[in-house]
Amino acid sequence: MAEYEVNGVRLVVPEAKLTERIADKLSSGAYEAHEARAAMMRLRPRHRVLELGSGLGYIATLCAGVAGAENVVTVEANPDMLPVIRANLELNGQGGVTLLHGAVTRDAKPGETIGFAHDKAFWGAHIATETSKPGNVAEVPCLGIGDLLHEHRPHLVIMDIEGAEEHLFDAPWPEHVRMVMMELHPGRYPDTVIKRIVDCLSASGMTYDPGPSRGRILAMRRLRGT
Repeated sequence: MAEYEVNGVRLVVPEAKLTERIADKLSSGAYEAHEARAAMMRLRPRHRVLELGSGLGYIATLCAGVAGAENVVTVEANPDMLPVIRANLELNGQGGVTLLHGAVTRDAKPGETIGFAHDKAFWGAHIATETSKPGNVAEVPCLGIGDLLHEHRPHLVIMDIEGAEEHLFDAPWPEHVRMVMMELHPGRYPDTVIKRIVDCLSASGMTYDPGPSRGRILAMRRLRGT
């Protein structure tokens, strides 16, 4: 096991999940730096947070430190990462965070599963495609975005789900969602998808938030007074 400290958060990573690039990011403190900056800029105590794509549990830990662990729900599809995330939450005193296992999709029927491709570089894991190597694909539960938003009623939604965001913006988002922050993956879809994401959130009463936005990190916030 390798141990790092990023922005005051201790992170333990199994050697089997550690690539040279991941190690460099963790050692330099650059790991998920833009995401962390965006979340800390807007998050307030007692805000309810829904994170899609837990990674190592870093962002969930930071959010729990501000909003309270009881107000943070984090979702991870990669089954290999669940014990790592749980261990890192516990290591930082945030074991009260709710960790859910599943891949977030547009809709989900009870018991429905989907193929999920994962390998050593955990941060590139994604919903399987026809080019995914069968040996690296696991069947994981589907979690519908509408169900998650309805059940947990987040104020802030954070997502880094390696292109699966493409399928989550076909209907207006509920009014209780005040902020959405996501990493876009333009290499996985055309510009028309980004336009559809922005148009959907605009139609939901949100506007571009320039403060937390940077590079591929898109932040949208609810218009004041709506």
